[in-house]
Amino acid sequence: MEFRTFGATGMKVSALGFGGSEIGYGGSDVSTVERLLGSALDAGLNVIDTAACYMDSEEKIGQAVGHRRSEYLLFTKCGHASGLPYPDWDPELVTASIDRSLKRLRTDHLDLIQLHSCSRETLEQGDVIHALQRARDAGKVRFIGYSGDREAARYAVTCGAFDALQTSVNIADQEAIDLTIALAEKRQMGVIAKRPVANVAWLAEVEPSKEAYSHAYWERLQELRYDFLSHSASDSVGRALRFTLTIPGVHTAIVGTQSPDRWQQNADLLAPGALDANDFNAIRTRFREVAKPDWTGQT
Repeated sequence: MEFRTFGATGMKVSALGFGGSEIGYGGSDVSTVERLLGSALDAGLNVIDTAACYMDSEEKIGQAVGHRRSEYLLFTKCGHASGLPYPDWDPELVTASIDRSLKRLRTDHLDLIQLHSCSRETLEQGDVIHALQRARDAGKVRFIGYSGDREAARYAVTCGAFDALQTSVNIADQEAIDLTIALAEKRQMGVIAKRPVANVAWLAEVEPSKEAYSHAYWERLQELRYDFLSHSASDSVGRALRFTLTIPGVHTAIVGTQSPDRWQQNADLLAPGALDANDFNAIRTRFREVAKPDWTGQT
């Protein structure tokens, strides 16, 4: 598996990371998570990303692979109360959430803690950033990041407080390439791509409900009509994933699954390496030609 240096942090991250939302919201049992993550770690994946608000994802990860803590980099997110007796984005909540995540994940430190999609106004107030910095100074976390999109993400990049950015970027969502990722690269920040295969929305047999995460991407892809989306599922998903990881400045792409075999299938799709320059540029050109002003980054 390919490894990349995660900005100025110096951490070596696998190009494919594991996203923990699906095992939380999807109700996977611990034995399934143990098989899924155990086989991934055995094959070299070393990034596990989750969040305090992903139901019981943190607990399952801690139970499944807490005993293998030295083998992976552990990223999580905070900001939503998720059962704690504080308002969202309260500095005391941030501190309490980090402490709870450490217990759930069965670890004495996090490699990266990320503020979870708060507004630019919250960032500008500074209190939650200071809470993260105090956690770093106390040795609870090694690095701090922001997870989000649009202008709030740009502020997070420019304010100088963060080591990393997690943002949505894929064949149907390319605002971040110019708005934040290029700037983050110049500032030597680590960049995590979320939703890197656009929720494979093009494979939906019927239009997703308007409440579904994939709906906006499904609508966009109806207009983008990339030629390769008519290819086999493995080819189209592989090209989409390779596109995201070919974007300059992107270090790791977080993909979630409940299937113990799916992560290996995704890893195999990356075997050809970076997308050919002509193919990459064709996707970028098509998006610029078709994208509407409201095709902003999807949180």
